[in-house]
Amino acid sequence: MLVVALTGGIGSGKSTVGLMFEDLGAIVTDSDQLAREVVERGTTGFDQIIATFGDEVLKNGDLNRAFLAELVFKDPAKREQLEQITHPMIRKAFAKIVESAKSDSIVINQIPLLVESKHDYKFDHVITVSASQEVRIERLINRGMSLTQINQRLQAQSSDIQREQIADSIIRNEGSQAELLSEVEKVWELLQLKNKNKS
Repeated sequence: MLVVALTGGIGSGKSTVGLMFEDLGAIVTDSDQLAREVVERGTTGFDQIIATFGDEVLKNGDLNRAFLAELVFKDPAKREQLEQITHPMIRKAFAKIVESAKSDSIVINQIPLLVESKHDYKFDHVITVSASQEVRIERLINRGMSLTQINQRLQAQSSDIQREQIADSIIRNEGSQAELLSEVEKVWELLQLKNKNKS
C-alpha cells in the first residue's frame, strides 16, 4: 500500500486533481470532508467546539461553519484552538480509512494544511498542486469569494514554495484540463511503480 498526501493552496485545483486520481483508481479522501464529519452535531468534536467558542458559533442547533471560519481566519490563536480540537480527530478518521483499504491500494489524502499540521502524518509520497497567486485569486473570485475572504485564507496558509519544499512531485495547474490530466497521469505512473517496488 502507498499512502500519499495531495496538498495545495486554496484555489490551486487540488480537488480537481483528486478526482482525476480517483478516476485512475486511487482511493481518495478529503481532509476537509473529514473535518466536517468529526464536528457534526452529536460528536465529541462538536461538544469541544461549543465548550471552546461558546453558543455564538451555533445556528439552529448546528455549527455555523461560515461564522466559525470568519472567526478563526481573523484570529490565529482561535484558529490554533480549533485545529487542536479537529486535527487529532481527522488523523484518526484517516487512519481508519487506511486500515480498511486493500494491501495493494494507493490511498490519497487531500490535505490542504499539510505544512501547517507539522507533518503529523506518515506519507510515502507528497504531491503539491501549484498555481500562481493571480490564477488562484481569479478562480476564488469566480467561486464567489470576496477579496477580504481570499486574503485572509491566503495569509493563513503556507506559501507554494513551502509546500513545494516538502513535495516529492509537483503538479502545475495553470493550463487546460487536458494538460492537467497529462501531468496527473505521469505522477500516477510514478505512484504505481513506487507501490509495486514497496510491496
